[in-house]
Amino acid sequence: MNKLKDLIENRDTRSGALFDYLIQILIILSLLSFAVETLPDLSEKTISILEGFELICIVIFTAEYILRLIIADKALSYFKSFYGIIDLLAILPYYLFPMFDLRFIRAFRVFRIFRSLKLIRYNRALRRFKIAYNLIHEELILFFIFTTIILFFGAVGIYYFENPVQPQQFQSVIHSLYWAVVTLTTVGYGDIYPITDGGKIFTSIILVLGIGVITIPTGLIASALSKAREIEFEERGK
Repeated sequence: MNKLKDLIENRDTRSGALFDYLIQILIILSLLSFAVETLPDLSEKTISILEGFELICIVIFTAEYILRLIIADKALSYFKSFYGIIDLLAILPYYLFPMFDLRFIRAFRVFRIFRSLKLIRYNRALRRFKIAYNLIHEELILFFIFTTIILFFGAVGIYYFENPVQPQQFQSVIHSLYWAVVTLTTVGYGDIYPITDGGKIFTSIILVLGIGVITIPTGLIASALSKAREIEFEERGK
């Protein structure tokens, strides 16, 4: 059991590092395979090869997940951890819900490479993000609630202005939410737009509010990261 634990968790040994790098390579290849599968007009042979490769990945990732549960000091802790949840979500749909393809979740497993390569500076950067989040999470939650209210207000407003003249584009408040999102985020694809004077004035107001939607969280995060760096420097000085 100790040898198995060293192989899977100890990256200081040659065999442990090799195992970890092979898993990382397999994750990246599986993501590339997933992307290739979405290409149109693939030949049956190519599809068969990709499906065969995915089956191999599933078998290996399932075995790895089971082994990590076995060797974990506390299996429940690994099961509830970030990587444990990601590892499970990456394989579970294949067995229980084949109609839901969640292979893209494996991309999060690439974060393990930070520990594999012992990139301390990246670990510190991730820690700063955690500190920054703890500093402003209440403000972010409040801002999210406020933004949700503004989105709903925008959807209702544009619906009342434009539904009488554009019933196909603004069929309901629910349909109008798409317009509210792309307008409030200042993206404005131009596929749905107001043609009434009231709708245009209302859109201008939403666009002005959208500037705040973009700048406020950006400022909060930048300020929090700066504060997190100060806290890190203070801790190092102690």
